[in-house]
Amino acid sequence: MNSNTDDVTQAERHFGVRFPQDYRHFLVTQGSMSRFVPPADDFLMINDVAELVDVNEAGEFQQRFPGSLVIGGDGSREMLTYDFRQEHPPLVLIDISAQDWSSAIYQAASLSALLEQFPENGWKWDDSETAAP
Repeated sequence: MNSNTDDVTQAERHFGVRFPQDYRHFLVTQGSMSRFVPPADDFLMINDVAELVDVNEAGEFQQRFPGSLVIGGDGSREMLTYDFRQEHPPLVLIDISAQDWSSAIYQAASLSALLEQFPENGWKWDDSETAAP
């Protein structure tokens, strides 16, 4: 195992979950990203595995959103979050000041799907696609 794989495994143990395979692959091969994505020109940030614990402990995110795992965001107030309350955790967007899951906005079924659609669509802001509680 390489160092990145070990770090991913340690993060999974810390959170008590197994990351989706495409997210594991991203962390091991790319590590992170932080950039405007054309042509949508929305900012997309995916945190490095070393940042996951700090990001998720900030603002008592784990207490307000049990089963959540923040992996990135829009570089401002919106947090890109896995919803591990579901067997196949989707990615949702949650405002940093939200109090519970009711404000989560569904983004994609997987990181691969998000990365594929993001250049054209950017962030989804439509509350009608809110993730189920």
